[in-house]
Amino acid sequence: MFISKSLAVSAVAMMLLGACTTQSTLQQSAVPGPALGRVASADEVKAWSISIPPSGVGLPAGSGSVQQGLAVYTAKCVACHGEKGAGKPADAMAGGKGTLASADALRTVGSYWPYATTLFDYVRRSMPVNAPMSLSNDEVYAVTAYMLNINAIVPAEAVMNAQTLPQVAMPNRAGFVDYSRK
Repeated sequence: MFISKSLAVSAVAMMLLGACTTQSTLQQSAVPGPALGRVASADEVKAWSISIPPSGVGLPAGSGSVQQGLAVYTAKCVACHGEKGAGKPADAMAGGKGTLASADALRTVGSYWPYATTLFDYVRRSMPVNAPMSLSNDEVYAVTAYMLNINAIVPAEAVMNAQTLPQVAMPNRAGFVDYSRK
């Protein structure tokens, strides 16, 4: 009997404690947030609002060649993406042509990506992974040119810029449906 009363008292105490905690939580939730961060300024939002659509509208000034891209890739990309985009430890960036319909599809710049402008946009926003948005526009154009070259999409003498990049015909462009409501 003593154990049952002890358990009953413990259960009632836990319920009361739970009710107190719930009341405290309810009171705290009326306070506006945990005071983390701050509202971004208009200039900060503008600096991060850099999306580039497939058409290339909004591509920045600058340019980069395949040779310049090799230098940028060697300095800032090869550690993750391997020699000539072969991969390891990160995803492969080259190869995979003709594999998309197979069980072992290799989705790379050359086999999967529908627009060269999407590659530019992604690299500019998120690479290198340890310092996103740290590449200059010239470096992004250059590494984009290099990626397109190692996938046999542009020749070794290619130079990418706001005019040439949207003109690149990607091998899998027809593999996507355009829902942009032009």
